[in-house]
Formats: sequence, C-alpha cells, structure tokens
Amino acid sequence: MSDEQTPDPTDIDETVDTPEESGEILETERLQAEIDELKEGQLRLAAEAQNIRRRAESDVEKARKFGSESLIKEMLPVADSFERALEAARVLEGFDPAMLEGMEATQKLFTEALVKSGLTSLNPKGEAFNPEQHQAISMVPSDLPANSVVDVVQTGYALHGRTLRAAMVVVSQGAPTSVDENA
Repeated sequence: MSDEQTPDPTDIDETVDTPEESGEILETERLQAEIDELKEGQLRLAAEAQNIRRRAESDVEKARKFGSESLIKEMLPVADSFERALEAARVLEGFDPAMLEGMEATQKLFTEALVKSGLTSLNPKGEAFNPEQHQAISMVPSDLPANSVVDVVQTGYALHGRTLRAAMVVVSQGAPTSVDENA
C-alpha cells in the first residue's frame, strides 16, 4: 500500500461552491425575488381593477335607482295637492261627479308613474314610530301602545327604500292614566 490514501468520498465538503456557481445561485435568487415581487404587484393590480369595476357597477346602479330623485321630490307637492283636491271634491256638494271621476283617474295615472319609478308611500297609521321614516309633530293620549302612530298628517315617501320625505305623524303617549280619587 502506498502512503497516499485515496480520499474517502464521505470526507468531501460538498457545500463549497465555486465562485462561478455562487454567482449563479445569487443571480437565481435575485431573479426569483423579482419574479415574486412582480407576481405580487400583478395580483394587487388585478384586485384594484376588480374593486374599481365593482365600484363603477355600484355607482351605475345607484344612478339608475336614484337619478330621478330630484324630479320625484319636486312631484311630491303635486301629489299632495291632488290628494287635498280630491278630498275637498268628495265632500263638496254639487261637485260634478264626472269631474271627480276624471280627477281620480288622473291621480291614479300620476301615482302609478311614480310607483314605476320606485316610489312607495309611507302611511304608517297604527304602526310603531320609526324616526327614520316618521316625523312626530305631536303626542296624544291614546288606547294604542306608547310610541305608536295614531294619525298621519302628511304621507311620507321612500324611493327604493331610501326615505325621501318622512311622514308627519301624531304619536301615542299610551293609554291615559286614571287618577285614583280615593288616594
């Protein structure tokens, strides 16, 4: 046997890279980091684009639903006047029945046009008071439970669920309390 020993393959240190291999590994890691960064940026841009699209769709839907809001608000006093005129005509003696019928038909057409636009009336007589839809103008003792609507002074309106004009209502204080005279 010779003095020289053959190296044992398990004794070789495989972790030592040549400078060329080290540079390639660093370059590969740098490129992979850049790829990951670009992918993350792309995902962020895609998410932002989707959010913008969603917001735009929402804005278009709101414009469709509430674009006529100002016109409808202007028509509410006309609806009120129609209602008052019909009430007066119904109780007025000698009012032409054909004229009353024509006014009722006209009011029906007007109301149907507003309803097609998404308008609903708020006539909450007997319901619980809701400050989002009702405006209390007074409170009176009543047999109805406290905070119930006793009477509607002016009809309210909502457009696609959004209150345009609160109903003016009289609210119940509850049943009147009886005074015990024996006390």
